[in-house]
Amino acid sequence: MQAKKERKDMNGSQYDAMFSGVIGQEYQTLKLICPLATQMNHLVSIAVAEYANSHPAQALSVLELGGGTGITTLSILLAADSVNIVSVDSEPTMQNQAKQSLKQWVEQGRVTFDGRDALSALKSMATDSMDIMASAYTLHNFLDIYRVEVIREIYRVLKPGGQFINGDRYALDDISVHTRTVQNEIAGFFKALIAVNKLDVLKHWIVHLVADESENHVMRESFSLQQLEQAGFKEIKLSNRSEVNALVTALK
Repeated sequence: MQAKKERKDMNGSQYDAMFSGVIGQEYQTLKLICPLATQMNHLVSIAVAEYANSHPAQALSVLELGGGTGITTLSILLAADSVNIVSVDSEPTMQNQAKQSLKQWVEQGRVTFDGRDALSALKSMATDSMDIMASAYTLHNFLDIYRVEVIREIYRVLKPGGQFINGDRYALDDISVHTRTVQNEIAGFFKALIAVNKLDVLKHWIVHLVADESENHVMRESFSLQQLEQAGFKEIKLSNRSEVNALVTALK
């Protein structure tokens, strides 16, 4: 019975539910409660641009997991003209917003959308078929047993020399320091959202943060980097840490 439950949890349905309601509709409030999110989107796009510059005159395929409303997608598109993106997100509330805001790039053939969950989308892709996996604030939402499968599939799908680029919540190894950092983060949530009278949104973001920090979700820094190494990645780097946010890159 327990095994069946775990398999059900791995299908990504819990991730979908997080963004199917108020948070999905009010996702722009992330800018208020986490100004660093905008910076992390920018850092992801810079990393993509650097990879593109090192592969001149070459069209590059980018897999974006958790494309959401298209914020990171747009940053990547503007950073490098040579990239074409497959944006994966199984939550229609958010993906429909991306389809509207990125319409001109869809018409140019530079963006396509996949409405499946991350693992299903990855498993459908050919081995050694993508140049880059780029993502922001997606992997930390997955249950750990689901995430490990996603990382293995990312490695399989990337071409040799392909790059993993993830801007996300990487928990500090020092649990006491991490806890104080999250407490300050929660205080910031209250200050920002009470000021604009969005108490219902505040409630949902707090519930979401509790899930982020649960033992079966949290991405502790050292363990997460070891997980990438175990999957086969090399040149694994964590940089640009700011509070719980960091950029992680790795090569296949």
